[in-house]
Amino acid sequence: MKTSNKNVFSFGILCLLFAASFAAMAQSTFVTVSGTLKDAKSGEKISYAAITVPGTGIGTVSNSDGDFILKVNTSLNAEFFEVSHLGYATTKFRISEGIGQDKTYQLQTQPIRLQEISVVPKDAREIVETALQDFKKNYSQVPNMMTGFYRESVRQRRTYLTVSEAVVDIYKAPYSGLQNDRVKIFKGRKAANLKRADTLMVQLQGGPQVSMLLDIVKNTNLSIALDNLDNYRFEFGTIVTIDNKMNWVISFSPAVVKEEPLYNGKLYIQQDNYAITRAEFSLDLSDEEKAANVFVQKKPSGLIFMPTATGYLVTYKEQNGKYYLDYVRVDLKFRCDWKKRLFRNSYTLMSELAITDRHADNIVKFGNQEVFRSNMVFTDKVQAFEDVDFWGENNIIEPDNSIENAIKKLSKSMKK
Repeated sequence: MKTSNKNVFSFGILCLLFAASFAAMAQSTFVTVSGTLKDAKSGEKISYAAITVPGTGIGTVSNSDGDFILKVNTSLNAEFFEVSHLGYATTKFRISEGIGQDKTYQLQTQPIRLQEISVVPKDAREIVETALQDFKKNYSQVPNMMTGFYRESVRQRRTYLTVSEAVVDIYKAPYSGLQNDRVKIFKGRKAANLKRADTLMVQLQGGPQVSMLLDIVKNTNLSIALDNLDNYRFEFGTIVTIDNKMNWVISFSPAVVKEEPLYNGKLYIQQDNYAITRAEFSLDLSDEEKAANVFVQKKPSGLIFMPTATGYLVTYKEQNGKYYLDYVRVDLKFRCDWKKRLFRNSYTLMSELAITDRHADNIVKFGNQEVFRSNMVFTDKVQAFEDVDFWGENNIIEPDNSIENAIKKLSKSMKK
C-alpha cells in the first residue's frame, strides 16, 4: 500500500503472477433475531441499515438484500432492538416476537418537518468547518474497545475468487491526540478458488486496518484531505433525517489539482449539534494513471490495471450523546488489460466493517505483536472455512445471496 500524507487509507492491491480480543470468550446464552427490512410502501429491501440494541453497544448491519441477523445476550434483559436508516423513521421492534424466525420488518419513510423559522448559514463550507472544529464535543475523547465484523471479497467478472471474513477486536483511540486505532483478528475464515483466477491473483492489502483509516473525523489529514478545506468546493444539497434528526447534506468536489487525486462526495451533518453522521464519496478518476497509482502497489510488467468506479460509505451512530464509528464499506471496480495480448478482464473488490459491540471499561491496548497492520494481506491471516456454527454468539453481517452461494462453491472446490 502506498503511504503518503494523503489517501493513505486507499487499499493497496497486489497483482501477482500466479505460478503452478476478547480471547477465550466464556460461553453464554443468547437469542437470535433475523429477518428482512423493507420499505413499508414500496416493498423494496433496505440495505445497510443499522440494527442496534438501545442502551448497549450491540448491533449489526443489514446486507445488500436487506437481510440481517442479530444475537443478543439474555443477561442484558433487552426488550427491543432498533432499526435506523437514512430517510426512515427510527423504529423499535420487540425482541421476543422475532426469536427463532425470519420475519419481514417494515420501515416508514420520514417526511422532513421544517421549523417555522429556519436559519441556514450562507456558506456550506462554514458548516463543514464548524463540524470539524466541534469534533471534541461530539466524538469520544476516551479510548473504547470495540468488536467488529469484517468481510472482503474479490470477484472476477461474476465469479468470486475469494471471500474472507473475521470477527476483529478494535482499540479505538480518542478522537483527539496522536494515538492510532489498532485492530487484531479474533476469529476468521476464508475460501478461495484460485483455479478460476487465470494467470493473475488479485489481493486486497490493509484489510480492517484500512477500514479504520476511513474514519474521516479522526483522520482528516490521512483520508480525503479534509484537513485543508481549500481542497474542495462545498455546496448545499437537500435535508434528510437520520435517527429521526435533521441533517444537512453538503456535497463536495475538488477545487484544486494535486499530486494525488481528490474526491467527490457528500457529508451528512446534523443540524442541532454539527456532528458528521455519514459520508459518501468516490475517488476522482479523471486522471486514470494518477488514480491507479493510489491503489496498485505491485503488478507484472505489461499489465494495465485501472480503476473504473469507486465507492466509499462511512456511518456513525450516537450513544449517550457521543458519536462512534458504526459501518464502513468500500466498493472498487477495475479493468485489467495486458499489452500486446488478447486478454481483458474486470475485477470487483469489496470490503465492509460493521461495529457490533463497544465498551469503555478497563481498556487495555493490544501489544504490537498482535496488531493487524496496513501492509498485511487479510486473506493470509485467516484459515479455511469451517462449520456453520463457526461464529457462535458473535454478531456478523448476514451474507448476500451471491456471496453465500460463492462461499458454498468455493468451499466445495477446496475439498476437491
